[in-house]
Amino acid sequence: MTHRLTLEWPDDRPFRDRDGAAIRILAVSDVLEPTLTDGRNRNGMGPIDLIVGCGDLDFDDLAYVADSFDAPMVYIRGNHDSGNDWRHASGYCPVPMPSNSVTRRNGLSIGGLSWPGTHGQESVRSESGAWRQALALAVRRIGRGDPLIIISHVPPAGAGDVPTDAYHRGFKGYAWLLRHLAPRLWLHGHTPLASTRDWHVTAGATEVVNVTGAVLIELIPESKMKKAADRAEPGTSQPLPETPDVPKTPDAPETKEEEAATRTSR
Repeated sequence: MTHRLTLEWPDDRPFRDRDGAAIRILAVSDVLEPTLTDGRNRNGMGPIDLIVGCGDLDFDDLAYVADSFDAPMVYIRGNHDSGNDWRHASGYCPVPMPSNSVTRRNGLSIGGLSWPGTHGQESVRSESGAWRQALALAVRRIGRGDPLIIISHVPPAGAGDVPTDAYHRGFKGYAWLLRHLAPRLWLHGHTPLASTRDWHVTAGATEVVNVTGAVLIELIPESKMKKAADRAEPGTSQPLPETPDVPKTPDAPETKEEEAATRTSR
């Protein structure tokens, strides 16, 4: 099932040459949504302006989705996106977004945060690496007031994660970044849909969306939001996640106990 979400965009500039038409983003991660393999379903979805990948979807599946919809693509790599196959993926997919980078697509600013830790079957998460990413992206955005989309593999702590699961909890550094930058939209994967009640939540001014499988997101100008209200699925509003102050040494490694708890082959 491909979820759908309509979201008001607080900047009308990306719509000026579109006669008010929505910007349609298909976001994918982790597993290939089976409905996307059927041409009738793809045709029923209509034209797509941008494909966004949030990690752990095989490069050949990424290329299949982009080719099937004939749409450009931006993506970040997840914890399992490694090995010889990925090193030879340049013939199938564009280069993934480097961490902390910002790109412009369809008039939208998109910031990327790849998996901040070791990759592969024995991937290990790095909270300190997430802090470094968060601080670097925050510095990059100094003085920029345009709305932002952030794409990451792991969600912020307390927003779309599974806090009771050491491997699927969010990063505290990302939660700090969410509070600091207040992006309009945060897209992530990694969180199993069966492990959480809601596939998207509202945290302050940010819509945090778990795109595991596939989610079709329509961005519309503010003036059209009321007309589209009946088509938008209601999200779950929740307080902004509480986060500690920026650590004095954000590059300090996790404790041995934390690292052992998060080392996994899943």
